[in-house]
Amino acid sequence: MGRTIIEKIIEAHCGHAVHPGDIVDVTIDARVARDFGGTNVVKNIQQHGLGIADPLKTYFTFDCNPGGSDQKYAMNQHICRMFAREQGISVYDINSGIGTHIAIEQGLVVPGSTFVSTDSHANIMGAIGAFGQGMGDQDIAAAWAHGSVWFKVPPTVKLILKGMPGPSATAKDIALAILQTTGANGLLGVAAEVYGDIVDSLTLAERITIASMNTEMGGIILIFPPNRHVVEFCSQARGHFVKFVHADTNAQYSNELVVDITDLEPLIARPGHPDDVVPVTDVAGTKVDSVFIGSCTNGRFEDMKAAALILENQTVAPGVVLKIVPATDTVWQQCLDEGIIHIFKQAGALVGNAGCAGCANGQIGQNGPGEVTISTGNRNFSGKQGQGNVYLASPEVAAASAIAGVITTMDNIPATPAVFTSSLSAGKQTGVPTDTTSSTSEKPTQITGRVWVIPQDNIDTDMIYHNRYLAITDIAQMGQYTFDNLDGWKDFAKRAKPGDIIITAKNFGAGSSRQQAVDCFKSLEIPLIIGQSFGAIYERNAINAGLPIMTANLIQSGIQNGQTIQVDLITGEIKNMDTGETFQGQPFYDVQLMIYQRGGLLT
Repeated sequence: MGRTIIEKIIEAHCGHAVHPGDIVDVTIDARVARDFGGTNVVKNIQQHGLGIADPLKTYFTFDCNPGGSDQKYAMNQHICRMFAREQGISVYDINSGIGTHIAIEQGLVVPGSTFVSTDSHANIMGAIGAFGQGMGDQDIAAAWAHGSVWFKVPPTVKLILKGMPGPSATAKDIALAILQTTGANGLLGVAAEVYGDIVDSLTLAERITIASMNTEMGGIILIFPPNRHVVEFCSQARGHFVKFVHADTNAQYSNELVVDITDLEPLIARPGHPDDVVPVTDVAGTKVDSVFIGSCTNGRFEDMKAAALILENQTVAPGVVLKIVPATDTVWQQCLDEGIIHIFKQAGALVGNAGCAGCANGQIGQNGPGEVTISTGNRNFSGKQGQGNVYLASPEVAAASAIAGVITTMDNIPATPAVFTSSLSAGKQTGVPTDTTSSTSEKPTQITGRVWVIPQDNIDTDMIYHNRYLAITDIAQMGQYTFDNLDGWKDFAKRAKPGDIIITAKNFGAGSSRQQAVDCFKSLEIPLIIGQSFGAIYERNAINAGLPIMTANLIQSGIQNGQTIQVDLITGEIKNMDTGETFQGQPFYDVQLMIYQRGGLLT
């Protein structure tokens, strides 16, 4: 039987044939921790008395707050630096840029490689035909200590881009068109290989843009078969020729998904949901307060140049703030050498150090309550980039809107910009980092508890545990902030009692790789979460933390808030103790049960 790209990569890194659903131990070629996740990785390593399997394959990348302008970030970065000095680990420090982009630029990852990071967009590696995965702190600690991690082989979907887009469409518009088709969970738990008439002509930067947004589709990874340009780039970065990696002609796919991009026009995602995609013309004329150009999705030189072509000899509209952050220092230097930084400054933009900027509560890109922002990032969840409203669009739409003062396209910039004034106060961060104290308890395989039913799809990690509390490292302090950013459930922590069980819908835990979105439930002594499906990274984080989660579709079961259910983790049987009805969930698989009974991956 033929093999898909992901199957070939995993087989090469586990040493034997694999099939979808198999759980295998995968050797990791490059293992990365960032500045806010890195401290917890260090803590996990030290608390469990673990070593580093191969320091030459282990890296820190400080990309979330490259200025160290926040005291908590600065402290975390220094903890990581000290650990790196002790262990001989390389640090791509605050002058380097986004870790996933550095890994490609520096040849740490090439077609066919494996890569893990505390960055939930590590699946950007699909742009070069490699396997990248965002993972939580315990997963990364295990990879650092052992050089490998367990992984469930995903099924592969063939994603076909049909037709050719219109002349004004960009790679970001293609990514948004795919997201419009798949929704927030249409690729949940699967790898996707991308084909179509346009694919071979897509540049590396364009592939990165599209691959970056796979996380917002719920996918494991979106893989492009490398073209000659990609192979040449990666060969130069690695210092020797690297091979193409392709699927077999008779590879087996679980599904085929066609996205028609014929004559595609510029698209935009409305605030709150990356998959709420409409033509830019539907929201044209909406006033904007700020514009952000950058992120791992649109921070390459080609993105900077596209924005500069629009901004040249223009000025940002009065009252609008334009923030631009190149992805890496290499991109920043190229922009400087070719005069693009000068264009940005003449237009009135704030140009920041290379890095992630606002996505991870960084020093540039956050917005205030009521602020309307056009962003070239990949997420616009409520509260993710601040307390304002974030639209997602291409660099071209973002730059045009900055000049116009309203949402528009590059072909429809008005002669006179919209004028307005705005005064917003910044949000306040809370939380003091303290040592995490682990706790132990009995590990029953039958769990009985009162039910909370939350019938909402795509509850993301910012809704579960907002990024303003990420500096808190003491699990005992986390519970009080559970669902603090989920409308209708903001008082959950006050109402919940130890032993309560949560029932929820599709794609619970979508979004970032933060461990706190799992640990907050442990803090509240919630013994079980039952969901119709879970975000891929969240599922791993919960399993590795020893927090029981079970897949079952109970939203339409008739189970009500306050009723009591009994759940057998081994058989998957779920019984409503009030009515006597029984339902079937997915039993724990062996690895999940073993980790649960041990009390966590690193125990």
